[in-house]
Amino acid sequence: MACVRKRRGKFVVDWRDGAGVRHWKTFDKKTDADAHRDKVGPEARQRVTPTVPANSTVREYADHWKRLITPTVKPRTLARYTEILDLHILPHFEKMRLRDLDRGRIKLLLSDKLNTGLEKRTVRNVQAVFRVMLNAAIEDGLISSNPAAKLGRVLKLSVSKTTVQEEIKAMTKAQRRLFLATAFQEAPRYYPLFFVLAGTGMRLGEALALQSNDLDLHAKTIRIARAFSEDGSLDTPKSGHGRTVDMSQSLADMLARHEMTRKQDALKYGWPELPPWIFATKAGTPVEARNVRRSMESVLKQAKLPLHFTPHCLRHSYASILLAEGVSPVYVQEQLGHATIELTVSTYGRWLKKKAPGALDRLDEIQPRSEAAVAHGSKVVAGGASAQNPQTGAVSQLPEILWKVMEPATRIERATVMEPATRIERATCGLRNRCSTN
Repeated sequence: MACVRKRRGKFVVDWRDGAGVRHWKTFDKKTDADAHRDKVGPEARQRVTPTVPANSTVREYADHWKRLITPTVKPRTLARYTEILDLHILPHFEKMRLRDLDRGRIKLLLSDKLNTGLEKRTVRNVQAVFRVMLNAAIEDGLISSNPAAKLGRVLKLSVSKTTVQEEIKAMTKAQRRLFLATAFQEAPRYYPLFFVLAGTGMRLGEALALQSNDLDLHAKTIRIARAFSEDGSLDTPKSGHGRTVDMSQSLADMLARHEMTRKQDALKYGWPELPPWIFATKAGTPVEARNVRRSMESVLKQAKLPLHFTPHCLRHSYASILLAEGVSPVYVQEQLGHATIELTVSTYGRWLKKKAPGALDRLDEIQPRSEAAVAHGSKVVAGGASAQNPQTGAVSQLPEILWKVMEPATRIERATVMEPATRIERATCGLRNRCSTN
């Protein structure tokens, strides 16, 4: 339980956390002490049994945490976590008890990293690894709150959307056309791969992992079910699951020709059977990413295009060109495999069409254009004719209404008219000035 005691003119809040570790904090005012007691009270009442020793050091818990997440994250992600821990976190906090970590020490570490010239992206990754690891420590009952939470916002580690978009290098339509034409002449073996990257927005690892049964040339779709990582291991795509993307008719025709070429290569290079990989070397093995980058650099030189373009820039080019042409961002998101539409818009927002000439005029197409149109509509109603829905084009038969009902009713008629007719007359009385019996 948490309690407040007065000692030497101060007010001390004394409590034990969920793991049974004792804490105390001193305040000058009793109101502040009472507020803090009420804050930590639920924590003191909820007993938690830690799954790891309460006095574990940061090094000991980091090793425990990596064992926990190994089955749930990709090898590349685990390697990145280990690198950040070994380079940036453990050298400073290796022997410190995890319970002794506080927000001030972590904030000072991140500030020092920024002051030494480390990029904001890297410092943000350090803070992210710290935050994720300490969240796991909360679940394990080792600590009660995360001292690394929300420090990215405090230190302004996030990169603005404008900066992200300016750093993206995407080809224009003319540059894309020139690159593919040059690749067809100078690197015919890699041309089908470059066409797939530029025509579907795939990541390089996803394209290199394509197999023959992933293609549906009749439906003009490609199933992306796996991807090669940088170290050559085969895994699921970055999103963690597969997706199906569309392709153009020209891309489908090119892939059909490429299938014929692969069968010829099987005879030419003596393959015992056709390899499953769509893009294979002369030995029948998957093409390596470094060879693709080397070939692309050669094509860029031949085409006199900027050498900063990479295979991943073909993905950026695909997205930027579609968005500039007015294609729905939702469709582009699904093609790229982004988790959210916000990611697509924040990444490629500067290519979105900001103007829509004639869009507001289309709003008026469903409104009456003039009094003549209204009068025409009134005659249709009066005649009981068929009317067309201006939005759907559907034709509906309107009920026939007697002329007498539509004429202004006299005082006597109001007294003797039947109730149904009265309701009709009231509903159509606004037409009395525009209806005629002539």
